[in-house]
Amino acid sequence: MTVNQNILLTRLKSIGDILFTLPAVGQVRAAFPEAEISFLVSKEYASLLQGFRDVDAVIALDRALYRHASLMAVAAELVSLLRRLRAQKFSMVVDFQGYGETALLTRLTGAPQRWGAVYRGSRRWAYTKGPTADPGLHPADWNLTLLRQCGLQSGPVRNEFHLPPDASAAAVEFLRQHRLDPAGPILFIQPFTNGPHKVWPLEKFLALARTTQDSGLQVMFGGGPADRTALEPAIHAGFTVSAGVPLLTSAALMGFAQVVVGPDTGLLHLAVALGKRVVMIIHATSPGFSFPYQHPEWTVTPPPGQPLSSIRVEQVLTATAQALAEAGATGARHVKSAAS
Repeated sequence: MTVNQNILLTRLKSIGDILFTLPAVGQVRAAFPEAEISFLVSKEYASLLQGFRDVDAVIALDRALYRHASLMAVAAELVSLLRRLRAQKFSMVVDFQGYGETALLTRLTGAPQRWGAVYRGSRRWAYTKGPTADPGLHPADWNLTLLRQCGLQSGPVRNEFHLPPDASAAAVEFLRQHRLDPAGPILFIQPFTNGPHKVWPLEKFLALARTTQDSGLQVMFGGGPADRTALEPAIHAGFTVSAGVPLLTSAALMGFAQVVVGPDTGLLHLAVALGKRVVMIIHATSPGFSFPYQHPEWTVTPPPGQPLSSIRVEQVLTATAQALAEAGATGARHVKSAAS
């Protein structure tokens, strides 16, 4: 295959789906070690790419303009973006998203090689190579499969997110301000995600938090800015809540935790890429579900056909105790006793 010196990778959203490109980005870098690799992403997720060591440049698309700006402003933004993409003279574009918007942008780059995941046959025209997407694979595995089907030789798979030093410093300052010991055992709970069917009841997370805290662990609740109000019960119960801090600060806070617990959400997948032990509360680990990448065993699932709310606190406590023991956290034995 001809060596490509200027490569564009595309995944506009969301946190988890962008993170699922990490192994594939590593494969592209391994295949083209001297290439300039850029990543096109929605503006609100651009900071996440700071943890992608194999990416040299980030191109941020302000998609909020589509909703709030005038037609003239939207047109000006798109023209500016297209000029930038054309000026880069990309030799290869890989569209990991495969939506109509990203397919069109891929085609308009004018790159001689354009690879993309085809979810609808009508979009195949945008690509020089467009394998049909396989919803039966974990999204990270599908991204790797896309590359292989387009002709890229595969190598060792790496799923590694690297925290910028300033994010770690901000996390240390947050912990100290909230009288938490960065060197002590911490359980990080991320209770919310998009989609009510993915959410375990907050009162059960609070019960989990109380039991683990009584066993000697420090407990922290995380989330995005929109979760702050919903987490008022956790604040009133005396728990530290980090909802609303910058995304990379949240990532660094999870980096200090021994275990991260929560549903199928972007921060849980970020924790996995940080090398953290997680407990994910999810409907199933069958193909196509976004379980912790390479670790389907790090899950708690309900009986088939039952909602997540049917999962008992004791089940999650047992899984958390096992995770804490594997992470070598002090207090894991006491959590296990509480779960028994």
